[in-house]
Amino acid sequence: METGTVYFFTGLAGAGKTTLGGLFYRRLKARKPNVFCMDGDAMDGVFPRTGYSTAARLKDAKAQFRLCRALALQGIDVVMCSISMYDEIRDWNRANIENYREIYIKVTRDTLYRRDQKQLYSSGAKEVVGVDLPYDEPKAPDAVVENDGQETPEVIVTRLEMQFGLADGA
Repeated sequence: METGTVYFFTGLAGAGKTTLGGLFYRRLKARKPNVFCMDGDAMDGVFPRTGYSTAARLKDAKAQFRLCRALALQGIDVVMCSISMYDEIRDWNRANIENYREIYIKVTRDTLYRRDQKQLYSSGAKEVVGVDLPYDEPKAPDAVVENDGQETPEVIVTRLEMQFGLADGA
């Protein structure tokens, strides 16, 4: 059985992980039946948060990526959209997931504050990654997407499909 690929869309809250990852998933799903999408926020019902401390966040991310690995081993492609803010998680993924692709959705702080859909940056909330909690910026992603609004999600995802050999005729 062919091993599936895990496509990990990472970046800070409001960067566009869910938008871009969701579109990537829908296009991938149109090509092949065995595709699963995991969004960090939507996974709370499957993996209830154990807390917001560094230890709890690491534990939660490890559980989610163990599931990604298990699905990939069954030949299922996984599109994962999550902050997973620590190098330790991304290092584990690279060491333990055979077909792992990391897509860093990078935006400026101005863009994050302007988008602020969840009011994380303007509300004075505590324990916000990239504000009062550290974020280990990905050091060796397979793709870096500058998502400050210069390109549409469709253009960005088409470029990712071409980069990963998924575009029609690739």
